[in-house]
Amino acid sequence: MTQPSSANNAGASWPDAFGLLVLRLGLAWFLFVWAVNKILAPDQYVRIWGYFHGIEIGAAMPYFMGGAQVVICLAMALGLWRVVSYGLGFLMHGVTSIVVLPSLIAPFVIEDGFPVNRNQSVALAALAGFAALWLLRRHDHWSLDAWLARR
Repeated sequence: MTQPSSANNAGASWPDAFGLLVLRLGLAWFLFVWAVNKILAPDQYVRIWGYFHGIEIGAAMPYFMGGAQVVICLAMALGLWRVVSYGLGFLMHGVTSIVVLPSLIAPFVIEDGFPVNRNQSVALAALAGFAALWLLRRHDHWSLDAWLARR
């Protein structure tokens, strides 16, 4: 493969563009699964908000939140409105990371012989991925934004 051609991506190589594409699609899918689950299992999210945030959100809110998040995920996957969509993806996952912060600080807690906080540690890796995607957004030359700019 050759470098994407554009005056806006001088020095960009196809491995860099491909790497950002993989990162973007993986992170969009990561959030998409949770967004769709809000629509498929709204009662679960009503209970989660009550438990973690102490807020009663009502029966319709998971549908609204899930729908908005699906739109953000699709924009991220396409590389559309990169500043906003990548930033919102980072923000959405950042809020979740803050909520589970106690488990992130204590990943080796054992209850009934099982490390109960271990799986939440992936939240930090995902948060780092979102930060990297947002910081490198100008180099995401295989995004819809970049394609539209070249036209």
